[in-house]
Amino acid sequence: MSMSSEARLAQLEARLQALSDREAIREALYSYCRGIDRGDEAALRAAYWPDATDRHGAYQGSAEGFIQAALPQLAKGRYIHNIANLSIHLNGDAAAVEAYFLAYQTDTDAAGAPRATFLCGRYVDLFTCRATATAEREWRVARRVVVYDWQDIWSAPTQDEATRFGRRLPIGARAPDDPWYALMREVAMPASP
Repeated sequence: MSMSSEARLAQLEARLQALSDREAIREALYSYCRGIDRGDEAALRAAYWPDATDRHGAYQGSAEGFIQAALPQLAKGRYIHNIANLSIHLNGDAAAVEAYFLAYQTDTDAAGAPRATFLCGRYVDLFTCRATATAEREWRVARRVVVYDWQDIWSAPTQDEATRFGRRLPIGARAPDDPWYALMREVAMPASP
């Protein structure tokens, strides 16, 4: 027995909604990474619901508390996060999400010596979809557990970035000075007549 056109349309709409939901979840994960890497508080906050929780290494508590603790640290080093394997299991307005990450971080050790840390792990997240003042459907992290799978610590480069990068310009920067933000400002401007 063939499916009615109404049933096919409903099935197509459900598939389209699932694709849209998955893309919104990916964008929230990328927003978190940009927030950390560029010290962009708005991007970082956009990844979490205001009542979200985060278990992040030694930190366990509200996402707000994590953000408040992280922001001052972000100014002290260089952070690069990449999302790799991604598994999204949708169930209505909730989703179980596992995102593998690779993270490179620079800071100083207890003695004040520069160090670089390479971390591999997974964000094991409960995402929820809610209506907001600006969107009928928005996906954000409601609960995060960061699972660590690999860590390696090295001595960080001692040369300044201008010396190390040489002619390779521009060098990544914190918000709003990074080239990404210049592009976003350009795109947001009305087109010339």
